[in-house]
Amino acid sequence: MKKMKRIILLLLCLAMVLVLFAGCSSEGKDTQKDNDAQQSEEGYPFTLDNYGRQVEITKRPQKVLTLGPNCTELFAALGLSDLVVGRSLVNHSRGPLPEYADAVNAIPELNHASATREAIISSGADFIYALDWEISEDGCNIEEVEQYGMTVYVNSATTVEQLYQEILDLGRIFGVEDRAEAYVADQKARIAAVQEKIKDKEPLNVLIYDSGNDGVFTCSGINFESLIISMAGGNNIFGDIDSKQWVTVTYEEALAREPDIILIHDYDSPGVDEKIAEIRSNPTLSKLDCVKNERFATITLESVLPGDRLAYAVEALAAAFYPDLFE
Repeated sequence: MKKMKRIILLLLCLAMVLVLFAGCSSEGKDTQKDNDAQQSEEGYPFTLDNYGRQVEITKRPQKVLTLGPNCTELFAALGLSDLVVGRSLVNHSRGPLPEYADAVNAIPELNHASATREAIISSGADFIYALDWEISEDGCNIEEVEQYGMTVYVNSATTVEQLYQEILDLGRIFGVEDRAEAYVADQKARIAAVQEKIKDKEPLNVLIYDSGNDGVFTCSGINFESLIISMAGGNNIFGDIDSKQWVTVTYEEALAREPDIILIHDYDSPGVDEKIAEIRSNPTLSKLDCVKNERFATITLESVLPGDRLAYAVEALAAAFYPDLFE
C-alpha cells in the first residue's frame, strides 16, 4: 500500500514538472513572438509633413496603391514593388524604364486611366502614394479614403528638394532608408555631371507642347517640368505664368515668344508624329523658325512628372537640346 502511494506521489510530481515546463516553454515562445513584433515595428509610429498635411505612420504599410506611373516606378526603383496591389494612369505611360519593366508590369492595373472611387475603396489597400490630381475632389478624395483605413501620401513636388524629401520619406515609411538615401545621392551625381557639360551653353527657349486645340496646352513656371528643363539647359518660355500648373496659351503668344525648340509630350494618343503634323499645319506655329528647322524634341509624360526619373529626364533633355555635347 505504501509502495502504491509513493508511485502515485511520484507520478503527480512528474506531472507538475511537465506542466511547469510546458508553461515556461509557451511563455518563452510568446516572449520571442512579442520581441519579434516589437523589432519589426521599431521606429513606429511617427508623423510626417506632406505638403502641409500631417501624415501619421503607425506601422509599415503592407498593401499599396500607386496612382500615377511615376509613383509606381519609384516604388520599383526602391525595391518595394511587391507591396503594390494596384496602379493607375497606365494610359499616361509609354512603358517603364527597362531596368524596372519586370517589376512594374507584374503589378495589377487598378485602372488603366485615372483611378475610380469604387476601385480605390474596394482595393483593400492600407496606403496610397498618389499624384495630387489623382486623389482630389474630382474623384476619391483624401478625407474619404482615410475613413476606409487608408493612409495617403501625396506626390506633389514642385522643387528638387521636395522630390528628394518624398523619396526619403518613403524610405522611412517602408524601412528602406539606406536605399532611399543611396538613390537620392545617385540622382544628384548624375545631374551634376550633366550640368558640368552644359555650363558654358546659353539656355534654349523651350515651348512645351502637350497638345493643341484652341491653343497650346502647356505647363507653367510652377510645374515640375519647368524645373527639369532649366536643369537640362533650357528655359520654359511660359515660365512666368504661376497661376496653375497646366495652362492653355494662344498660338499667337507662342509665336511671339520665339522658342528655339519645341518639346512634345509623348503619351496616350495622339502620338508624337500626329502632334508634329498638327504643329506644321498650324498657320501660326508653322511660322516659327524652330518648326521650319525641324527643331523638335520629345519626352514621355511620365518622365517629367516628379518621381524616379529626374536624372534620366535631365540627361535626355540635355542631349536633345545640345546634341553636339552628347554624341
